[in-house]
Order: sequence, then C-alpha cells, then structure tokens
Amino acid sequence: MSDFKEFISQDKPTLVDFFATWCGPCKMQAPILEEVKQRVGDKANILKVDIDQNQALAAEYNVRSVPTIILFKNGMAVWRAVGVQQADELEKMIRDHQATKSDEE
Repeated sequence: MSDFKEFISQDKPTLVDFFATWCGPCKMQAPILEEVKQRVGDKANILKVDIDQNQALAAEYNVRSVPTIILFKNGMAVWRAVGVQQADELEKMIRDHQATKSDEE
C-alpha cells in the first residue's frame, strides 16, 4: 500500500482503474485504457487495482462499484467516475491535469 501512495503522489497524473476480474464492464474498460496509454505515453501513469486483491485500498477510496476510475495528482484525487469511460474523456482529464501545457502545442 505504501508503494501505491508513492505512485499516486507524483506530479505526473496517475489514472487508477479499480476493477474486478469477474466484472463485464471492467473487461470492456481494459482495451480503452490501453488506447489511452498509447495516446498519452509517459505523460501519465495508468494503474489497475483489483478490488478483490486490494480490499482495504478499495475501501479507503470509497470504491463501491466497478469499474471506478480515479485520477490522482500529487496524492490527491482530482477526478473520478464510475462505469466504462471512453478514451477521449480519459485523455482529456489527463491532459487537463498535466504539470505543463506547453508540450501539447
């Protein structure tokens, strides 16, 4: 759990997908996250957290249904959504929370 805290405490946005292996919508979300990773490259971290393997972490972040996606920056949750999210929306949220905007031009 301390590794997770270090990971989300970076200045770089970290998108965390709280999922379950038995969840149909979570399976739909996985390739979308792969697409987002391709689009944003190293400008953001993308992390998947299995709620069945990490129940305390899911409880700490009030994850009540899956998929729940939370965007962290500097250790703070800056955005969250429940349900399947589209690549365009996720990419926009990541870009909106990047440290600098100059590299987008």
